[in-house]
Parts: sequence; structure tokens; C-alpha cells
Amino acid sequence: MYIIDESLREEFRKVIGKLIRNEKELFEELKDRDIIVSIGDMITYTLLKNGFFPDIAIVDFRHRRKDIDHQMKRIIESFGDEKIHAKNPPSTITTDLIDSIKKGYSISERKKVLIIVEGEEDLSSLPAILLAPEGVTIIYGLPDKGIVLIDVTEKEKELVRNVLERCRKHGAGDT
Repeated sequence: MYIIDESLREEFRKVIGKLIRNEKELFEELKDRDIIVSIGDMITYTLLKNGFFPDIAIVDFRHRRKDIDHQMKRIIESFGDEKIHAKNPPSTITTDLIDSIKKGYSISERKKVLIIVEGEEDLSSLPAILLAPEGVTIIYGLPDKGIVLIDVTEKEKELVRNVLERCRKHGAGDT
């Protein structure tokens, strides 16, 4: 399990992919992508309500630290052929979350996957990038800035490795 110190939080506000400012641009960007992973309730809801279904969606049924409304939750809950539950407290990346993302990738070629995080999904982009097979595009919202789109390459994986090396790691055998 990784514990993310407050001093590293600013690191996560830096955009490492492409910043998209509106839905039209987002859907234009996504139409030629092979494997899409959406992280966060608002971005996942936006995709689903527009008839676009990611391969994997990672949510916690919260937006800006508040529970999402019932309609939004109902739409998100209806997504996915396979639902995986993971525990992940705020400011952490647990082994449970990492294992859930690994499992999600392993079945996403056959089924759409919804990963429901009990706790907080905010840092899911890090293991999602690190574990991504070739050809994966990860999208997540950046509050008050837009949507981040990352076509994962070895460069992004190396950036994540560097960030995680500076985090406090807890527990034997944790990834």
C-alpha cells in the first residue's frame, strides 16, 4: 500500500497527458482509441449519458467529496458486465485497488468492467497507468480545468514509477 503525502499532492495536479476542455473535443479524441479507462464519477457519467461505454470505469459514487445524486448513481451502477469492489482509503493506493485494476485489465477484452471503490478513487490513475497494456487511453477529470486524456506509453509509466518511489510504502509484498 502506498500513502501519498500532502507534499506530493501538487504533483498530481500537473497534467501529464492532453488537457481537453469540452465534451465535443473529448468524444472526437476518443473515437479512434482501442481501450478506454475512465476514472471518476463525473467523467464516467458523462460518457455513459452520451452513449459511450468505456472498457473499464473506476468510480466511488462521490464527486468533489460529496455523494453523487441518485440518477447519476443509477446510470453508473447499470454499467459493466463485471463489477469489482476495492477498498481504498483517501490518500492511499492499496493492494486491493491495484489487484482490482489488474483484474479489470485481464477481463476487459471480453467484458465491460466497473470497479467500485469503497473510499476514494482519486489516485487510481497511477496504478491504471502503471498496469496499462499497450494501446490504453486513460481519462479523468481535473477539477476546474478540464479532462485529462493519456495515451499510455512507457514515458507515462516511468513518470508514475518516479512518483510512487517518493511515496511512503507500507506492508510486505505490496506493489
